[in-house]
Amino acid sequence: MLHPTIEELTQGKYNRYELALATARCARIVTDEYVRQHDAAERAQTGNKDTDRPINTLIDRELRDDKAVQVAVRRIYRGEYVIDENAEADKETAPFAEGPDSK
Repeated sequence: MLHPTIEELTQGKYNRYELALATARCARIVTDEYVRQHDAAERAQTGNKDTDRPINTLIDRELRDDKAVQVAVRRIYRGEYVIDENAEADKETAPFAEGPDSK
């Protein structure tokens, strides 16, 4: 059984299609966040094998170990991302899911 369930995620407000779109867009945000952290970790490396920490230890564990969709679903469930029902689905720049600091 999957947790959280679709009913818990939608809370009776959204349909499955809106949830799928929001999750996909959140997963893209999570992937971009992982790429930024990975790039920053690579830039932090000095080339000295004795003193440099492995790149994996410099990246957030949740982003590093879990799939982007799993992280996105958890963040939607915890309320870190909110599904914006007023966003236009056909515009590339109008996100269905927004973080708390995006407004």
